[in-house]
Amino acid sequence: MTVAGGRSVGPPLAVPVEVADCSDATWEQVRLDLRQSGSALLWARLSGLGARVPEGERLREVLGRDWSRYLELAHPEVRSRYAASRMLLKCAAGAVLRSAPEELELAYGPTGRPYLRGCDQVDISLSHTGDLLLVGLTTRGLIGVDAERVDRQMYGGGLGRHVCTPYELIALAQLEERERNPSLVRLWTLKEAYSKAIGQGMNFRFTEFGFGPDGRPVQVQRPDGTTGTGDEWGFRTFVIDEEYCVSAAVYDAGFGSSTDTDITTMLDRDCAEAIVEALGERR
Repeated sequence: MTVAGGRSVGPPLAVPVEVADCSDATWEQVRLDLRQSGSALLWARLSGLGARVPEGERLREVLGRDWSRYLELAHPEVRSRYAASRMLLKCAAGAVLRSAPEELELAYGPTGRPYLRGCDQVDISLSHTGDLLLVGLTTRGLIGVDAERVDRQMYGGGLGRHVCTPYELIALAQLEERERNPSLVRLWTLKEAYSKAIGQGMNFRFTEFGFGPDGRPVQVQRPDGTTGTGDEWGFRTFVIDEEYCVSAAVYDAGFGSSTDTDITTMLDRDCAEAIVEALGERR
């Protein structure tokens, strides 16, 4: 695995963890990344994880409310990717929260942004393309992740005008021809990750914000190339097995990173004491 692009100036992001067999060692590394940096990234191959996806009633338990959406998907490959990606996300969140995956419920905001209902101390993001499944977790604030094949042809045909700011178009044109397409793929994944983190998805026009070229600190920029965000945002891009470009965006809400993500202790202490006191008064 390689790290693409410049260093981040905001919250740290660790190298994505490969999930090959869902062993305890894998989840311990994810928990370690969360403790050390407040965020964790993990990925798996659909071809490897797909065989571990349960069927029938067991799959229904794992998917929960996503079961009805799963049944609506007609294409077998799409259904397989949908089930595997949700299972990976719930298994990862379950390992962090020390909860069974089927006990966690995925919910979705107005723009389709997923979140764990009742578990606000951990924010999540999900992406999948081809044979790759990608999950992001953070206890800092917000996270967004995105993945794309490095060989996807995006440069040329006028697509850049719909994806890039004027500053980015100039920067891409100044690169050697062989570097333009991979650089545009990198920009695309960064923009997708940032849009997912802020809950806008494709509702936020990609021509209205940008990122600098490779080799420089990664920050959100305005269309003219001036800095648009500060140190509260962190970004990183990785290339996995020379096949997939993956990017992550993390927003630090300024409350610090929680070291205790056990689902049994997530209730605020003051709130818990107030509930106990109220129950005592009713006796």
